[in-house]
Amino acid sequence: QYRRADDLEYSAQMAKAFVLGKVANCRTVLQRALRDHAQKMEEDTLRQGVADLSRALESLTLNQTLDAVRGLEGDAAHTYFNVFDHLIVAQKESFCFQERNRRPPLDNVNCLLSFLYTLLVHDCRSALESVGLDPACGFLHRDRPGRPSLALDLMEEFRPFLSDRLTLSLINLRQVQDKGFKKSESGAVTMSDETRKTLLVAYQERKQEEILHPFLDEKVSIGILFHVQALLLARCLRGDLDGYPPFIWK
Repeated sequence: QYRRADDLEYSAQMAKAFVLGKVANCRTVLQRALRDHAQKMEEDTLRQGVADLSRALESLTLNQTLDAVRGLEGDAAHTYFNVFDHLIVAQKESFCFQERNRRPPLDNVNCLLSFLYTLLVHDCRSALESVGLDPACGFLHRDRPGRPSLALDLMEEFRPFLSDRLTLSLINLRQVQDKGFKKSESGAVTMSDETRKTLLVAYQERKQEEILHPFLDEKVSIGILFHVQALLLARCLRGDLDGYPPFIWK
């Protein structure tokens, strides 16, 4: 793992796989929203977002340097979050999304996203350790003291599929409400213990749902996906697979 991470060309190939999974799953989030709730949303804006993400996916099939892959990931994330507010169809006065911000989150939506991303990175870190990989030695995210870079790499493909969709469900189904959040004098938004409990319960319930794994072609629970992908990543790094197959939600 360490030798491969030192190889920038190999790192670029691995980074492409992680980013491809993320961008494909972001596009699917938008496509499903259009399919299920087009009448409630800015249809043209979302379709433009889908088209832009499709172009990003095409670019990722080309031979790209690591910096170029990072640039594509940044552009795709910007495209996705530019239309994210259109996916919120309830409680718009309390849950309006303008841009991604963190450390600290400055609005209710970012507060939800940051909390769920934290849960996600811990699950990815545990999965990587369970298959013998060092969660601190990444490819897309480079080494930095105290940062679980490989866990951050692995979680990219799960962000839209799990955390973003769960955030939208909680808001649109009114399972979280404005009274569960508090803004400090500095502008930082925090959530109440009750809201935090709601998120934890919803996250654990979502992990119990089953899906068909696109690579294994077997039904697995969402909670097992982290371990499955970590295992596939370990097999790739050890030379048992020709490349890493990211989790792409159908």
